[in-house]
Amino acid sequence: MQDLKQKIAELSERLGRLKEALNLPEKKKRLEILEAKSRGASLWDDKDEARKVMQELSDIKQEFDEVGKLSSEVEVLLGLSSENELEGLEKEVKKTQKDIERQELKSFLSDEHDSKNAILSVHSGQGGTEAMDWANMLFRMYTRYCERKGFVAATLDYTAGDEAGIKSATIKIEGRYAYGYLKGESGTHRLVRQSPFNADKLRQTSFALVEVLPELSEVDLPDIVVKDEDLDWQFFRSSSQGGQNVQKVSTAVRLIHKPTGIAVTAQAERFQERNRKIALDLLKTKLWMMEKTRAKEEKTKLKGEYSPASWGTQIRSYVLHPYKMVKDLRTSVEVSDTEAVLDGEIDEFIEAEVKKSVQP
Repeated sequence: MQDLKQKIAELSERLGRLKEALNLPEKKKRLEILEAKSRGASLWDDKDEARKVMQELSDIKQEFDEVGKLSSEVEVLLGLSSENELEGLEKEVKKTQKDIERQELKSFLSDEHDSKNAILSVHSGQGGTEAMDWANMLFRMYTRYCERKGFVAATLDYTAGDEAGIKSATIKIEGRYAYGYLKGESGTHRLVRQSPFNADKLRQTSFALVEVLPELSEVDLPDIVVKDEDLDWQFFRSSSQGGQNVQKVSTAVRLIHKPTGIAVTAQAERFQERNRKIALDLLKTKLWMMEKTRAKEEKTKLKGEYSPASWGTQIRSYVLHPYKMVKDLRTSVEVSDTEAVLDGEIDEFIEAEVKKSVQP
C-alpha cells in the first residue's frame, strides 16, 4: 500500500511539471484571442480561416479540459489515505499514469510548427505493381491512424496505379499536433513479403517514400517568394475519386517550379481555381522545407544527424515473410503484430521517435 501512495505522490509531481511544460498561461491568452475572433461578425467571410480558428479553439479547449480532468483525478487520489480507501485503486492509478504520459508527449512537441495540421504524401518506388500496392497499404495505414487519433484526413491528390495500388497520394490531416506526431514518418518504408502479383509467390522487397509537411499559411512563409515567370502550370482531367464533374473537365493541376524542378499536383477539388490554390500552397511549403533542410544540413557539419524525406533514408522495415515483424531502424522499436500496425496502430513507433527527438 505504501508503494501505491508513493506512485500517487509521483503522479502529482509529474502533473506539476507537465503544467509548466504546457505553458498554460500563454495558451489561456491565445484562447481569449480565438474566442474573440469566433464572435466576430466577419469571421465566416473567409471560410478556410474561420475553420482554422474554430479548430484551434476547439483543440485548446480540449487540452484545458484534459489537464483539468487529470488535476481532479490526482487530487482525489491524494485525498485518500487509509488502506480501505486505497484498496483496489491500482487500475485507476495506472490509467491516470497513462493519461499523464499522453499529455507529456504533447509537451515534447514544442517546435515552431508542431501544433499545425500536416500534409502527408506517399509515393511508390521502383517495382511496378508490387510497389504501388505497398504505397496503397501505407496510405491506408495512415488514414486508419488518423481515424484512431480523431484527426480529419482529406485527400488533396490521388493517382491510382496502372493495375493496383497507387502511384502517389496526398492527404491533409487536420488536428492539433498532427504535424508534430507525424513528421518523424518522413523517409523510406521497406516491405518484404511473398508477392500476391507473382505466380511463383516469390519473396519480394518493395519501397515507398513518405513525405510529411506542416500546413503553412502566408504568415508562416514571409521569406518564400515565388515569381510568376518561374511557374509552369499544367492542367489535366482528374483521376481522383471526386465525382463525374472532375473527370469531364481539366480541373486537376500540376505545378512545376522551374528553378528547382519541384513539382506538385492537386486534383481532389471540383474546381480548377481551388486546385490551383492548393498546388501553390504546397509548392511554397516544399520550398520552405527545402530551405530548412539546407540549414539543417549545414548544422550537421557541427553536430547531430539530419534525415530528410529521401529515398536514401530508410526508417522502417515491414517483414511479412518468412516471419512477421515491423522494426523501426532509428529507435529499434519492434512489433510482431503486423496486421495491427498496417491497420493504423503505429503509436508505439511515433511516440518513441518523438521522445528520441527531445533527448539531449
